[in-house]
Order: sequence, then structure tokens, then C-alpha cells
Amino acid sequence: MTASSPSLLQRLKRTSLVTQIIIGLIAGIALALLAPEVAKATGFIGKMFVSALKAVAPILVFVLVMASIANHKHGQETHIRPILFLYLLGTFGAAVVAVVASMMFPSNLVLSTDNLAVTAPGGIGEVLQSLLLSVVDNPVSALMNANFIGILAWAIGMGIAIRHAGDTTREVLGDLSNGVTVIVRLVISFAPLGIFGLVASTLATSGFGALIGYAHLLAVLLGCMVFVALVMNPLIVFWKLRRNPFPLVLMCLRESGITAFFTRSSAANIPVNLELSKRLGLHEDTYSVSIPLGATINMAGAAITITVLALAAVHTLGIAVDIPTAILLSLVAAICACGASGVAGGSLLLIPLACSLFGIPSEIAMQVVAVGFIIGVLQDSAETALNSSTDVLFTAAACLGEERTA
Repeated sequence: MTASSPSLLQRLKRTSLVTQIIIGLIAGIALALLAPEVAKATGFIGKMFVSALKAVAPILVFVLVMASIANHKHGQETHIRPILFLYLLGTFGAAVVAVVASMMFPSNLVLSTDNLAVTAPGGIGEVLQSLLLSVVDNPVSALMNANFIGILAWAIGMGIAIRHAGDTTREVLGDLSNGVTVIVRLVISFAPLGIFGLVASTLATSGFGALIGYAHLLAVLLGCMVFVALVMNPLIVFWKLRRNPFPLVLMCLRESGITAFFTRSSAANIPVNLELSKRLGLHEDTYSVSIPLGATINMAGAAITITVLALAAVHTLGIAVDIPTAILLSLVAAICACGASGVAGGSLLLIPLACSLFGIPSEIAMQVVAVGFIIGVLQDSAETALNSSTDVLFTAAACLGEERTA
């Protein structure tokens, strides 16, 4: 008897996750075009997927980091310092790229008198103070509110303490880490369905008509992000690895960036990045710390958003900008970006900090934030894709680079 041919569902299961996501993406676009009302209803599926990722990310980070440190053997090599250096270098470099692009292609905004009822930080000191307070947050509160700085602090502290516990305790912690990882893989396996719902509902509800008036500003923003992703980041990786960086760059963009583009949350994409790091064969003691840390401080896309929108306001108001001020803006944008939250739109409320360098009042700065929300359909998605994919890219570059020089 001849074997029956595999069903369509079986064929889909055999394809890679990236291929499944692309199929979900195409299906979502088609549904939004053919049946917009039905597509709007699929938004619930997308929200469920993003909520599941956000729900599992805090406990995953806490358990995985704690287990990695607790079971870390003396003498094992980790590469956190070079990864931190690459994070800061990439974020500052992205801000510099944004300054240059904004000066070459200045943008004009239509600033109205309408104000948003949101509260922005009052200065860099307030951002740093908020970060320090996050470190000493109550552990239960940190887990409930997805405060990843606080989660990391408690996980590292508990991990160090448990290193001195008995072997049985550390084995139980390792088993718990493996159990949480299984749940994460299950959630990630639903990514194609989640992407389908997110794409269909977003296109059917918002469309892209509202973005036409801000096409120039969007072009500058997205152009900077593409340049950083395909030119600056590969140069940094080449400097670290001394070999063709594009296979690694494109893999990170494809397997991390696509998911992050639609979830629009670096925090929600942490499980995806941890799974990718494992498949790349990176050291678990390293990536279990660097990936959640990168979701908080590795914010090249946020630095671009803050810089471009601040300089757009400056150009609109006719304020002159010299080179020293531009360099200062790059530093401020890099620091502000590190304080941006890992949720959708987190970087926009930090734009007033950059605007304050030029004496722009908060009333006008908040109008710039409003513009950011208008173009956020594309801006925030591209920003998150760049941020999150770079977490894996720089972690892999640092690990592989240190192995090359060992």
C-alpha cells in the first residue's frame, strides 16, 4: 500500500517557524484587504499572543537568570562586559546617525495647540533616579509590573545566594528553568497565528492613510533604522568577528526582528530572543542575562526616534544647532533610550528631555509626542524590531568574538 500524502496541516508543522510567520503575515494582509470587518475581529487573537508573551517573559527571566547564576561553575567564562560595550556603542552610534540624517534631510512638523494628557520625565536625573528605584523594587511588584531591571537585580541576588546551597536545591532550580522554557516554546509556536491576527486587525483598523502627511518624517526615521540595521551594525559585528557579518545580521533580523515588529514590545520578544540564542549555540550563562538586559538598555531604535523627532521640532521652530550641541543631543538620546520602557511607545515620552536641550517648552514638546503616536503604526514597529534583533546580534557577536580571540 502506498503511504498517504501528508495533509496541509502536517506540511505546515514541518516548515520552519519563520516560514509559518511569513504565511501568517500574507494571510493577515489578504484578510484585511478582502474582509476588513472580519479582520478587525482577529485582533483578539493577536492580543492573546502578545499577552501570553508578556505574561511568560517576567517569570522566565527571573527563573532563567537565577538558575544560570546558581549553577554557574567557578572558572566558566561569560562575556557580559563586551556585550554591554556593544550595547552602548550601538545606541550612541544610532543617535549620531539620526543627527546626521536629520541635518541632511530636515523635517517640518505641523504643531497644533492640542495637548496630550501624559506625563513625561522632567530631566535626565529623573530618568536615572527612576532606573535606580527600579533596581530596589519589591520582587513581587517587579514580576507583576514586568519591571525587568528589578527582576534582574533580584534574580542575580538570589542566584548568587543559591550558589552556596546544596546540589539538590540547585538541581530543582535547574528543572524549574527547563519547565518554564517548555512553556515558552509552546507560546512561541503560536507566533504565526498571533502575527496573523495582529497584521489583519491593524491594517483593517488603522490603514496607512494617516501616515501620508508625515511621509518625509517617516522616511527619515525608517531610513536611519535601516542604515543602522544593514550598515552600522554589520560594521560593528565585522570589527568584532573579522568575518562576513551579514549571515548573522540577516538571521537576527529575520528570526527576531519580524516577531518584534508585530508585537511592538522588546519585553514581549525576550522569550523569542532567548530561544534564538539557544539555537545559535551561545553560552546560556551569558545570554540569559544579556538578552533581558538588552531589552532595557540596548535601544538604538529609541535613540533614533528621540533624536529625529526632537530635531524635527528644532527645525520647525527655526532653532540653530551647532556640532557640539548635536553631539550632546546624541549623548542625551543614548541615555534617554536606556531609560525607555520595553513596551510599545515607550520612547516617545522621553522626547521632551531632548527638546529641553534647545529650550523648547513642554507644551510644544508634547505635541511632538502626539506626532509620534500618529506615525507609531510603523515607527514603533520598526524601532522595536531594530532594538530586539540587535540584542541577539550583539550577544552573539560578543560571544563568538571572545571565542575567536581565546
